[in-house]
Amino acid sequence: MKHLPLPLLLMLSLSAVASTPSWTERHAAEILEKTQTIRLAPDLSALSPGERTALSKLLEVGQLFQEIYEESRHRQALAVRKRLEASKSPQAEQQRTLYRLFQGPIASTPRNERLPFTSADAVVPGKNVYPWGITKAQVQQVLEKHPELRDSLLHPRTVVRKADAGSLEKDLQALERYPTIAGLHPGLGKRLRALAAKPDPAMLYAVPYALAYAPRMTKAHRLLWEAAEAVQPEDSEFAGYLRNRARDLLSNDYESGDAAWVRGRFQRLNAQIGAYEVYDDELFGSKAFYSLSVLLRDEAATARLQKALQGLQALEDSLPYEPHKSVSSDIPVGVYHVIADFAQARGANTASILPNDPLHARRYGRTILLRSNIMTHPELFSTGRSAWEAVVAEPFHAHLGPSGGFNRTLWHEVGHYLGVDRDVKGRAVNSDALEENSSALEEMKADLVSLYLGKVLRERGFHDDTTLRELYASGVLRVLPAYRPRRDQPYQTMQLMQLNYFLEHGLLEARPEGLHIHYERYHEVVGNLLREVFTLQRSGDKAASDRFIDKYTRWDESLHGALAAKRQARQKYRYTLVKYSALGE
Repeated sequence: MKHLPLPLLLMLSLSAVASTPSWTERHAAEILEKTQTIRLAPDLSALSPGERTALSKLLEVGQLFQEIYEESRHRQALAVRKRLEASKSPQAEQQRTLYRLFQGPIASTPRNERLPFTSADAVVPGKNVYPWGITKAQVQQVLEKHPELRDSLLHPRTVVRKADAGSLEKDLQALERYPTIAGLHPGLGKRLRALAAKPDPAMLYAVPYALAYAPRMTKAHRLLWEAAEAVQPEDSEFAGYLRNRARDLLSNDYESGDAAWVRGRFQRLNAQIGAYEVYDDELFGSKAFYSLSVLLRDEAATARLQKALQGLQALEDSLPYEPHKSVSSDIPVGVYHVIADFAQARGANTASILPNDPLHARRYGRTILLRSNIMTHPELFSTGRSAWEAVVAEPFHAHLGPSGGFNRTLWHEVGHYLGVDRDVKGRAVNSDALEENSSALEEMKADLVSLYLGKVLRERGFHDDTTLRELYASGVLRVLPAYRPRRDQPYQTMQLMQLNYFLEHGLLEARPEGLHIHYERYHEVVGNLLREVFTLQRSGDKAASDRFIDKYTRWDESLHGALAAKRQARQKYRYTLVKYSALGE
C-alpha cells in the first residue's frame, strides 16, 4: 500500500484555490489520508498468444471508453486531465491522484460535498450528456410541446443538444465524415438538416452516442474486430461476441451483442463492454454511461455457483408480490478475477448483472459477473469490519464473516433478475416510469431479495446457520451510514431508507452501547419492505415513490449523525484507488 508523504498531502495549487474558494487544503489532506490503494494482478500465464493479443486490444478500447466517460460527466474533464498530465509541479501530482480517484475534476469530500479540486465548473445534474446546466423543467417544457421527441431525448444512449447552428453544423460534419455511421442511422441526416435550416436554441435534439463520440467509436470498432480475429482460434464464441459488440457501438443498438454475450459460453476471457448503467444521470435517470471490464474466469468457483442457482422459479414464486413472472434457471453466472476496469466500472465494483434492457433480458436472459478478487480482497473486508465493530454492540461483533458479503452480492445480482420488471402500463421499471427514483428502488429491491431469500436458501441447504447469520450481518453493515447521503446518490439513499425502516419496525434497535439486531424479526421486516417496493414499482406512480423516499430518508443528527460519527471515528479508509498490473500500474 502506497501513501503520499504528508507534506505533499497538504499542498494545493494556488490557482485552484483562487478559482474554487470553497476547496481547501483540509479537503485534499482528508481525502488522501482516507484513501487506500489496492492492486489487482491476476495470474495471466494460462492465456494463449491469441488471448493476450485480444486482451491488449480490449485494454485499448477501455482507454477510449475512459476518455468518453470523463467527457460525459464533465465538459472540462479532458482539458483538466491534459493540463494536469503536462504539469511538473508537486501540486499537480496530488491533483492527478485526485483526478484518477474521482475520474474527473469533481471530488466527493468526507462530508459528501462535491467540489472542484482544481479550476473547473461545479457539477450539474445532467452532466455533459445534456446541454450543460439545463434543468429538468426546461427539458420537460420541450417534451410537453414536442412529445414525439421523448424517445430520442430520453434514450439511454443519446446526447441531447440545443438546436443552435454551431451544434447542428458540427454533427452534420461528423455524419459526413463517418459514412458508416450515417448508413446505420438512416434519416438522421435528414432530421439534422431540417433543424439546421431553422436553428432554434430553445429547441432540443438528440444524436446517438455513435455520432457524438464518432472518432473513438470507430476506433473501438476496429480494435474489437482485431481482438476477435486474434482470439477466434481459441474461443470462437467470445470472438463472435466481440464482433457483434463492435457493430453495436456504431449502430447504437445493443441487441446482437447482448444476445451473443448472454448466451455465449466463453473460455477464459470475458468482457463487459458498453453503456448500461444510468446512475450518473441525475436529471432523468435515463442516460447510460460507458464502462468496460476485462475479466478472467475462475472455472471451479463458477461451477459451484451454477449448481446453486438451479430452481430459480421457486425462488421467484416465494417473493411477496403477484402476479409472478416466469424466469429461466439458466442464468449465465461467472466468478471472475478483474484484469482491468474502466470508466463507470472502475473502482471497488463487486458484481453486475446485465443487460438492463427488459426486452433483451426477456429474450436472452442476463449474465451475472462476480468480481472475486475485489469481493474477497482482505483489505476491503478489513475496512468493513472496522465499520461494523464501531456501530453494532459488542455481542454482535463476531457475526460478520467473509461469506456474508459474497452471498449478499451474489443474490443481490440475482435479485435484479427476479421480481417486478414492468409497471401496470407496461413501462420498464428501470427508468421509464419512476425516472430518477428508479435506480434507488431497483437497488433496494435487489438488496432486499438477497436477504429475503436467505430463509428459503437455508431450507434448501445452500446456507447453514453460520452463513445465514453472516448474510444477515452483511445486510446490516450495508445500511450503516458514514455520512448523510444526497438524494442523487441511489445506493446511499436506499441504504438510509433500509436503516430507517429496520429501526422503525424493530429489526434494529439503537442503544447507547451500539445497535442491536433482532434476528427473529429479520425475515418479516425485510419481506414487508420488499412488498412496499414491489408495489411502487408495479404502480409506476412517480409521486408515490417521491413520498416514500422522502419518508424514509429522514436524518436525525442525534441518531444518524451519531452512528455516522462512530463509523468515521473507526474508519481508516473511505476511498479506494484501484490499480491494475495489466496497465503497468
